[in-house]
Amino acid sequence: MKKMVIGLLALMLFPLFSFSQILDPVKWFFKTEQLTPGEATLVITAKAEKKWHIYSQDIPDGGPIPTTFTFVKSGSYEKHGKVTEGKPILDNDPLFGMTLKYFAEKALFKQKIRVLSKKDFVVKGSLNFMCCDDKQCLPPNDVEFEFSVKGNPAAAETAVTATVSTHADSVKADSTKTAALASAKADSGARKSEQATLGKTAADKAADQSLLWFFLISFLAGLAAIVTPCVFPMIPMTVTFFMHDTNNKRKARLEAIVYGLSIIVIYMLLGVLVAVTLGANFNNFISTHWIPNVFFFVIFMIFAASFLGMFEITLPSWIVNKADKQADKGGYSGAFFMAFTLVLVSFSCTGPIVGALLVKSAGGALIMPIIGMFGFSLAFALPFGLFAFFPSWLHGLPKSGGWLNSVKVVLGFLELALGLKFLSIADQTYHWHILDREVYLAFWIVIFFLMGMYLLGKLKFNHDSDQPYISVPRILLAIVVFTFVVYMIPGMWGAPLKGLSGYLPPTTYQDFDLNAIIRKEVGTIGTGGSNNAAPVSLCEKPKYSDFLRLPHGLEGYFDYTQALACAKKQNKPVFIDFTGHGCVNCRQMEANVWSDPKVLKRMRENFIVTALYVDDKTDLPENEWITSKYDQKVKKTVGKKFADLQITRFNVNSQPYYVLLDTAGNLLTSPRAYDLDVDAFVKFLDTGMDNFRKTVKTK
Repeated sequence: MKKMVIGLLALMLFPLFSFSQILDPVKWFFKTEQLTPGEATLVITAKAEKKWHIYSQDIPDGGPIPTTFTFVKSGSYEKHGKVTEGKPILDNDPLFGMTLKYFAEKALFKQKIRVLSKKDFVVKGSLNFMCCDDKQCLPPNDVEFEFSVKGNPAAAETAVTATVSTHADSVKADSTKTAALASAKADSGARKSEQATLGKTAADKAADQSLLWFFLISFLAGLAAIVTPCVFPMIPMTVTFFMHDTNNKRKARLEAIVYGLSIIVIYMLLGVLVAVTLGANFNNFISTHWIPNVFFFVIFMIFAASFLGMFEITLPSWIVNKADKQADKGGYSGAFFMAFTLVLVSFSCTGPIVGALLVKSAGGALIMPIIGMFGFSLAFALPFGLFAFFPSWLHGLPKSGGWLNSVKVVLGFLELALGLKFLSIADQTYHWHILDREVYLAFWIVIFFLMGMYLLGKLKFNHDSDQPYISVPRILLAIVVFTFVVYMIPGMWGAPLKGLSGYLPPTTYQDFDLNAIIRKEVGTIGTGGSNNAAPVSLCEKPKYSDFLRLPHGLEGYFDYTQALACAKKQNKPVFIDFTGHGCVNCRQMEANVWSDPKVLKRMRENFIVTALYVDDKTDLPENEWITSKYDQKVKKTVGKKFADLQITRFNVNSQPYYVLLDTAGNLLTSPRAYDLDVDAFVKFLDTGMDNFRKTVKTK
């Protein structure tokens, strides 16, 4: 059910990517801040389209490409320190299996310099970055820049030989940067034009998929709050407030509307308060420090204990009494205070839910708490407003009873499970290894097993009434819960549990991974002993096979020219996979589509499989350098060479991207991009193979 809901949301919320154009989701802007003649700050700003993010300068080995900066030194200035950056988002990526730093929608970098020249001058350089969204990653890209700096009249002229250095002097500069600086001036004009036409800011792009998803979660939380024991009985009690004036139904209905809107306004004011006091910057503190995560873990445990009946969280009685007195005055103000009284009286049940939503939203954008409270209050106010508007509907309400406390207890179990996520974040960030993946899973298995036992009536908590029999809804829910428990059990031995990847620690936090052991053993057997011997299915040993490999035991090439030569020799079509080391969706395709036996059989038997890594940093020998027809730049690495091939040949720069070619390099069928439909991928392979056979027959 969860995957079905997520799939429907994805269909509604994801834009359909066009794979026939070059994606350029990040715009870079450059300006100089110079408050004094002797110093200046070079400000570099990146603005990304919604859902796209840019990686920090600090990325661990094995992860995506970090953002790096290269400056051309001259006698006119000297750098003061390293490039600094705004506080990034720190989050665990289960697919990369590591904690990564990135910037969403906007990134800010600054480099301070000392002005050594009396005359005005220009600081030139370039940057290299990689960007991804929730569906794909683009290969690393270079951007040249230049800053105009005013001279310092008090400076003594110096002469320093111009050399290239990166933001970290200990890191060797990429030799390609200097060659590319020649086109910086021309590109600068284009950047200025882009800056003039860029009308949307990061704030304008806040309403993306994550906000809509959070709104839906908050709305469901509001519906759940209604069926708790301290809220549901309030519906008929409060609605009678609007039935006192039977002679003026119009006025009563207007008061009912004010009542419902007042509930929404009160909760949204709470969201605004959180947004103003915490704000978007609080996200960085939550993401990077153990204190808020442990604090929120404790808060969730307290909320869970309250829902399970250990104690009740209540407000001081004098607050409720004052609001109740104001409600007795009647009229529109009375309707507002009646809503305020409802919010206060129901706090013992709604408080943990509202608190959990605000805790979750505090780590998001500025608008997140407001969106969360709007979704919650809209669902929460809906039945009160409707029953106040149509009092006759009250006769159709089910009677209060023990089922209300059962809802509260189930919510308590969910609070226990979700609260562990905060402790897990701190555990992974600081490497405490308190909640390794199997320990985390063990907690979840036990929690949901106990929930299932409770639904079957085998456990009883405080305030629970006797259950003479188990109702059909409870037994159906128990079946769902126990099924979920069974689904999680293989994860104790390394099963990926892809449906829970956003909630569980990565598999690298698994002490015993049976899958990894089996894959290693099978891989060892499949090598045939010698790693240097060329596979019998290939024409020669593949270039770069000493550090590149194909998944699932497939044999193939990592160089286009070599693959095409072998295809001609064996008279087989070529399967090209434009991929990348930092491409998350490439790994998803390999894990979910390539692994299917139907796909593997076709790829292994019918095609010369070729993986072209567009982000590989391996230097090419000088005789293999190419000058791009697309941007006229010299490509000196493996990744840049194949990224240029993808752009110039297919006018696409996103990965994964799959192409089928005949022995002359001609397309056999329309290329494919990221799509987890296995049958569609099989059809893609079969269509290409059929067209290849027709071509051979014609020849």
